[in-house]
Amino acid sequence: MKLVLNFSMFLLAFFSFCNESFSLTDFQIKKFCKKEKRTSLCIKKLQEKRSDLQEGKRIEIPVTTYKR
Repeated sequence: MKLVLNFSMFLLAFFSFCNESFSLTDFQIKKFCKKEKRTSLCIKKLQEKRSDLQEGKRIEIPVTTYKR
C-alpha cells in the first residue's frame, strides 16, 4: 500500500512540474547584471532570452561559478 502511494505521489509530482518554466523578473535580471561590465547589454540579452523562453523556443542558459 505504501509503495503504491509513493509511486502515485512521484508520478503526480513528475507530470505536474515537467512542462513548466519560470522566467526571471525585471528586478532579478537587473540584480544579476549588476556584476557585469556592460550592464545594458547583459539586460538586453537576458530580456530577449526571457521572451524566447515564454514563446516556447529553446535557449542556452549561462552558468556562473559561485565565488565566496
